[in-house]
Amino acid sequence: KSSRNAASNGCCSDGNGEGIGDSGTGGSIKICSSGDGSGKTGSSKIWRSYSFPRCDMDDLEEEVMPDQLPSEPQEGNIEYKLKLLNPNQERFKRLVSQMQWRLREGLGEAIYEIGVEDSGLLLGLTPEELALSMATLRRMARQLGASLTVIREKSIGDGGRKVAEVLVRKVPDDQYSIELRIAVLGSSDVGKSTLLGVMTRGQLDNGRGCARLNVFRHRHEVYSGKTSSISIQTMGFDSHGNVVDGTCTRSRDYDDEDICSQSSKICNFIDLAGDQRYLHTTAFGLSGYCPHYAMLVVSAFSGLSAMAEEHLSLARAVDLPLLLVVTKTDLATPLQLQHTLATLRATLTAPPYKKVPLVVETEDDAITAGSSSASGGGGQESSASVVPIFLVSSVTGEGLDLLKKFLFVLPPKMTAKEREKSEQEVAQFQVDEVFHVEERVVVGGLLTAGVIPHGATLLLGPFDDCDFHAVSVESIHRNKVPCRVVCAGQSASLCLAGLATTAIRKGMKLLAPETKPAAAYYFQARIRVVSGECGVGKGCELTAHIGNVRQTVVVAGVLGRDRVRSTDTQASSVLLRFLRQPEYVSVGARLLLRQGSVQGVGHLQQVFGERPHTVLKIR
Repeated sequence: KSSRNAASNGCCSDGNGEGIGDSGTGGSIKICSSGDGSGKTGSSKIWRSYSFPRCDMDDLEEEVMPDQLPSEPQEGNIEYKLKLLNPNQERFKRLVSQMQWRLREGLGEAIYEIGVEDSGLLLGLTPEELALSMATLRRMARQLGASLTVIREKSIGDGGRKVAEVLVRKVPDDQYSIELRIAVLGSSDVGKSTLLGVMTRGQLDNGRGCARLNVFRHRHEVYSGKTSSISIQTMGFDSHGNVVDGTCTRSRDYDDEDICSQSSKICNFIDLAGDQRYLHTTAFGLSGYCPHYAMLVVSAFSGLSAMAEEHLSLARAVDLPLLLVVTKTDLATPLQLQHTLATLRATLTAPPYKKVPLVVETEDDAITAGSSSASGGGGQESSASVVPIFLVSSVTGEGLDLLKKFLFVLPPKMTAKEREKSEQEVAQFQVDEVFHVEERVVVGGLLTAGVIPHGATLLLGPFDDCDFHAVSVESIHRNKVPCRVVCAGQSASLCLAGLATTAIRKGMKLLAPETKPAAAYYFQARIRVVSGECGVGKGCELTAHIGNVRQTVVVAGVLGRDRVRSTDTQASSVLLRFLRQPEYVSVGARLLLRQGSVQGVGHLQQVFGERPHTVLKIR
């Protein structure tokens, strides 16, 4: 960051007296400001939309742009540059160092606004100045091994001056591609699996669901047409934004491996069940697989169903940013589509969501929605409150290009600082899948903290006797590609050695030996009930989701009252006990409780290792 400040203060002109400021923010096209026009956030908020045009690389459209963008922030992955005209060697080094810092802030992605002052004023550049500035930007990117993609280009006034928005992408040295995890929600009749089959295989549906056959994992899913398990579908982007899909072959395994090896950015869609019977599986996918975003799929002619509202509530409970996809637009009448959009707007704008819906109709809208997510750093209110809505058809292909463009510019939710802090912690890998391959054990899951190199020795558990067993990591695969190390926030598959028992289950943890882990039966949590009239009281049995842990718990006591109800204005502390087996859970972990219509959320306050007198064992 010191290099960035040096670049900002060391040189402010290129010999012609015009500024080249490097401090600021930007790229956030849809911003929130106070109603008095001061630009400061206040109680009265107004959403202003600053849209760039769609940019076709061969024929760039020319339209009038606004004269002002929001001021550039000091942190984040967005940089404003007025012009970059033949910088000297010292200046060039500082610019490269600054680009490297911006890429780290965006976990491998940065957005440059060329022709824009630090204050956000769009002055534009002449064609000659823009060409020289782009040439300098390409030199900077080559120095770092990064790639450039011109997202859009826009004319300013009638003098031929232009502003360009450029995406700079560099895959970090410790990974082969940038990974984005998106949970796909919605009821069982809206076409979630068909949509994923079309997007990941590159072939449109025939109107009878043929595209979903490549997504289903079980025979009964093919017969019923309903997803009952969690499946991961992969779509990749190369460095220029082109989609890398499975058009070339029907072989599923070959497709995924080929996609992962050729992509600089990978979108892993977590296809979740939509039927009421498998709601516990959907809740486990949202909690255990740690997606960055939730994509709710709604049918254009049936609208927002009760099951979709339940999924929307679950996404809110685990605090996931939302995007909505309205499918089957080719079957719905204009009146049905209008009614569905009105229902979505009413639901999103009303409490408890209070979101700002944005219907994506043009490529510029898609880039605007993705850029606003990038500028918000994945967590600020201004970006998280905007919910883009896409209108698509898996049969005609309408709207699919807009959705793919949005996913191309959409950043991971974890910021660079959060990732660095997490990597400095001791290793903690959560086991989501277990496979037995040629008398060896392979576990798949997510590394939530620390770093695991090839050959590392870890502790696996807890087992039913509350013990943890030492194992070694023989090999590591990420996105079906071998690698030497896995870092915090990345999903991977680990081949383990040194384990004689086969009693490995989902919900276990792989931990660094210095953690000195202890299994727990009892834990105290501070919760609040968000739905359900009866509430939660002593003796109630509920399904608890704590990360990748899913188990029935019993309420051993409620502190200070008899029950926790949805009408309570404050959260309450409860003592809970795992019913079946011990688990490894940490203080501060997010807790999701479900049982029928009752739903509660909270965080763990304390963890106790006492073993109860009676433990229910189910074999």
